[in-house]
Amino acid sequence: MSDPLAVIARFPGVPDAVEEARQAVDRLYRHRVLRRASPAVSTESSLRGARASAAVEGVDVPLDALRRDEVHDPLVQGALRASAEMGRLGATWRRAPRQVLARLHTVAAAGLAPQPALGRPRTEDEAPDPLGLGPAPDAKETAVRVDGLMDLLERPTKAPAIVLAAVVHAELAVLRPFGTADGVVARSAERLTLVEYGLDPKSLVAVEVGHLELPYGEGLRAYLNGTPEGVAQWVQQCASAVTLGVRETTAICEAMQRG
Repeated sequence: MSDPLAVIARFPGVPDAVEEARQAVDRLYRHRVLRRASPAVSTESSLRGARASAAVEGVDVPLDALRRDEVHDPLVQGALRASAEMGRLGATWRRAPRQVLARLHTVAAAGLAPQPALGRPRTEDEAPDPLGLGPAPDAKETAVRVDGLMDLLERPTKAPAIVLAAVVHAELAVLRPFGTADGVVARSAERLTLVEYGLDPKSLVAVEVGHLELPYGEGLRAYLNGTPEGVAQWVQQCASAVTLGVRETTAICEAMQRG
């Protein structure tokens, strides 16, 4: 089919969830604090997003400890580096997504994988399963599906950014194409998609915080079922993560407004 994402966007429950998230983002962008402090809000949102992304993987550390640079866990440090790197990768995401994923893995997996493996697709058929999703596809099938994902990113679509971001996130999370730090890469790619495909151009929404609050593994297992209902459940969950991420960023704005 010429636009498979548009088909997903019409699955029952998806249009309403996507519209609710879009309206939440629109309300956030009208917050008066953003007239003068948008970069500061984005920086704080990125920090909270990185902390949440590591927590999804089971490494939950206090936000204040991150601010004081007291946390040296390699997965947390990788999430922080990936978050910081996103600002430099946005312009490349649409035209060379494979290059961006390699760079995200290089910074996210440093200290977790040997240097020669950084940024390179796994060649082993088995991959770690930190979320209990079941065996990953073998290396050959994974390569084929990653090729398909790259095609989706480069192909014009009428689907909303949230739908594309949800599919990118899920495919990377379930395929585990690198074998280390794949979850951090997947959530970074989702946020980058929301930014570069127009929903959140200033990278304000702490969508990773939303994923931490929701049944993350359950949503991915629903996607893995491959049924319209399962895929719709995951896309709706991603839309809810955006709405919850807006709530987190709104709280940042309110705190800055109070001084």
